[in-house]
Amino acid sequence: MNDTPDITPEPRVPEPGTAVSRRRLLGAVGAGAAVAGAALGAGGVLAARHDDDGGGDDSSAATAATVDFRAAHQAGIATASQDRLCFATFDVAPTAGRADLADLLKTWTAAAEAMAAGHPVPGDEGDLNSPPDDTGEAVGLLPGRLTITIGYGPSLFDGRFGLAGRRPSLLKRLPQLPGEDLDPANSDGDLCVQACADDPQVAFHAIRNLRRLGFGTVVPRWMELGFGRTSSTSPQQATPRNLMGFKDGTRNIDATDASLMGQHVWIGDDEPQRWARGGSYLVSRKIQMRMEQWDRDRLGDQQDVFGRLKTSGAPMTGRKEFDTPDFAAKDSGGQYVIPATAHIRLAAHENNNGLRILRRGYSYTDGINPETGDLMGGLFFIAFMKSPDQFVTLQRVLGRHDALNEYIQHIASGLFVAPPGLAAGQDWGGQLFG
Repeated sequence: MNDTPDITPEPRVPEPGTAVSRRRLLGAVGAGAAVAGAALGAGGVLAARHDDDGGGDDSSAATAATVDFRAAHQAGIATASQDRLCFATFDVAPTAGRADLADLLKTWTAAAEAMAAGHPVPGDEGDLNSPPDDTGEAVGLLPGRLTITIGYGPSLFDGRFGLAGRRPSLLKRLPQLPGEDLDPANSDGDLCVQACADDPQVAFHAIRNLRRLGFGTVVPRWMELGFGRTSSTSPQQATPRNLMGFKDGTRNIDATDASLMGQHVWIGDDEPQRWARGGSYLVSRKIQMRMEQWDRDRLGDQQDVFGRLKTSGAPMTGRKEFDTPDFAAKDSGGQYVIPATAHIRLAAHENNNGLRILRRGYSYTDGINPETGDLMGGLFFIAFMKSPDQFVTLQRVLGRHDALNEYIQHIASGLFVAPPGLAAGQDWGGQLFG
């Protein structure tokens, strides 16, 4: 793309004479250095330009920060977990072909790179006879460490687009697993987009605008809004709590540990599809909690279910949250201190031949069940891994034996391959189609 014009994206409030034409939107892909900090190191964070109209809080360094869009790996995986999520899946429209999909992925790349840098979707904002190219709800808001991560489902690699020969070797629908009652309408999809930010409106704005750009080429399948991260991916982050009130993700992979990420998360050089190397498999699961049932259970039972103390988060064999659980410890009656069916025992890598995954989920709510009055909500589980078999192996154990199953139900599911990061001048379409 050596003929790509040098385009500097505009701030969210366009200044006179700075609007970028619709025809030049695709050209913005090649101007990575002008957008999100391609001049910085991979994964770096920098302060973005923003508006003076009072819509943002300049005092928040985290909210003012941006995350590099271009790096060896996609942002939104090893990135320190943001507070909010908007996750959507799409199916390619029946009338769309290979060229349409490739063009859309190129357009999405330019838009995603601009939004991640804290800029609007480029376009002719001054044209009063056309809809604005950016929907505008992020004007005045700081970038909030927005990351936009794309993934491709197994169905995308059927015969429709000539991609059958480019399917990653382990990308196939997840098998039926214990503990699930899945809704097909809210599962799977040809493509997924994960938008994470510290501001919910910034995350929603990203998905809304990608959907808008996809009119005629892709059809929305399902979407989930997440609040309250349920994992920490960096030692600098405090462990959050899930909607059951327990600290969640205490023993998650440290995403700043390159060795652990290479061992458990990134697709390796043994993958036959070279374009997928350095990517990761993404598993999503919508897990509904039976909150009223849980809320009526006594504290001792709740702690037995998790194998941790509710207030401190310490394992039942320890005093502090990060104490290593002693799974061999027994009480005076000869019973395991951490029960045999406790969640942390069954999920522990020590008890699963070292198997680990990178969790990056969020809490969700669907309001109130109109028939029962029960709260509808739970965990929107997201995890990244080198092989889907890592999740399948864990879920087969948890689905059969976990005491938590009395209080939860897996109701939706998806598997996608998240490709590696983009090099300068590269776009998602060119990466996928080669």
